[in-house]
Amino acid sequence: MRQLRPFGGTVQTDIDPRSLIGRKAFDRNGAKIGTIDEVYLDDATGVPEWAAVRTGLFSRDAFVPLEPSEMVGETLRVPFERSLIKDAPDFGVGRHLSPEQELQLYHHYGLDTTLPSDFHRDFGHLAGDEG
Repeated sequence: MRQLRPFGGTVQTDIDPRSLIGRKAFDRNGAKIGTIDEVYLDDATGVPEWAAVRTGLFSRDAFVPLEPSEMVGETLRVPFERSLIKDAPDFGVGRHLSPEQELQLYHHYGLDTTLPSDFHRDFGHLAGDEG
């Protein structure tokens, strides 16, 4: 599983991605982003890659990267500004993220986009889905 690092603590290796659903997410400055609705896993590895965070009562979900995000107690701290998170590409929730959509998210957040040799694989199934 993804190693979510708690601030000031040791690396956690046993987090169930489903346990993130319903937790609050905060930006780098401590401003509330919203509540985690869904967690997206890499199909090949089962590693959590992205969380969909509901940004408000009538707002859409914003995708946030789980790496380099960190667990702080019962909350997820995302190391980006709230405005950048709210401006993330909107792909809807409840379905797979394509490799192209995932690349758009990596670019949006300025994250490393080095592609694995098996880039053709399918990304982003939901935690709890079996295929």
